[in-house]
Amino acid sequence: MKRIFDVDVNFKVESKDAPADAVFYDPRKAPFGICGVFYEDGRFRRLPKAVAKRVNDGVYYLHANTAGGRVRFRTDSPYIVINAKMDGVDQMPHFPLTGSAGFDLYADGAYERTFVPASDMRRGYESTAYLEGVKMREITIHMPLYANVTLLAIGLAADARVLPPAPYREIPPAVFYGSSITQGGCASRPGNAYQNILSRRLNTDHLNLGFSGNAKGEDSIADYIAGLKMSVFVLDYDHNAPDPAHLEATHERLFQRVRSAQPTLPVIMLSRPKYRLTDDELRRREIVRRTYENARAAGDENVYLLDGPALMAMAGDDGTVDNCHPNDLGFYSMANALEPVIKKALNDER
Repeated sequence: MKRIFDVDVNFKVESKDAPADAVFYDPRKAPFGICGVFYEDGRFRRLPKAVAKRVNDGVYYLHANTAGGRVRFRTDSPYIVINAKMDGVDQMPHFPLTGSAGFDLYADGAYERTFVPASDMRRGYESTAYLEGVKMREITIHMPLYANVTLLAIGLAADARVLPPAPYREIPPAVFYGSSITQGGCASRPGNAYQNILSRRLNTDHLNLGFSGNAKGEDSIADYIAGLKMSVFVLDYDHNAPDPAHLEATHERLFQRVRSAQPTLPVIMLSRPKYRLTDDELRRREIVRRTYENARAAGDENVYLLDGPALMAMAGDDGTVDNCHPNDLGFYSMANALEPVIKKALNDER
């Protein structure tokens, strides 16, 4: 039986050896910069292992997914190789493997290509990207959204220079807490998750604390977030609250725990990103709105609100893969809606 790879070679993904002169580097060491993740006990993580265990089993399962992770550096190498080892890759019917397990290469802020895993990949892969010409470039490699990366090596030409990346703006990271949408489901590739889009546009660092199906506003995660250094906090877990009663019991409580620890931190509250809302979703939106309005009534001028229809205004009904998880158009719509709000929160007049 023929397959698409037999009739269109452009769809074929092959594992090819790295160029013979490639020298491999550990990106955990200078001059490379790692953002959005850290290395602990044999893998990259978004959350300390001990903290993840305290929250819930789902967060513990997901916390080593590398959503929001980035490798940054400058080089004049004419090619870049990634060699990744993984011990957890979730494959889903409505989520491209390039998004859940791929790496995205950006040079000087522009998308170059995706390091594409083979469809039967299970434990990692090696892939090479060739660049046009030999010149110094600012490189960002976005890490997979739904895979555990245990080891990563970056291969460059033997005679290439490797320099530290240009720094992000000198402010703490933006922190995003929420559901599978926050984690990046179902972007076609990691660079299209809305936080990664915003990070490139605003030249800011960020931390993705999206936990698919398991962001439920527990006190333990609220207290961890409250202790983080951050420039802005985006609160978006409507989708993971089991029902409106749970959202009502936890939403303002979570906000107040963060606000008590950081009285002037800009906080942006989101209701679930969806263009048309059911009666249940309208009730949920009003619960989120109430947290915002109560804060404003108490004199808090550092709170902002974006509801689901506003987040998906540009995409409309075409912004999801399943009437829930955004596609690339949906994430682009979310980034466009959030960008001016984050700029206002940061007093960014650029």
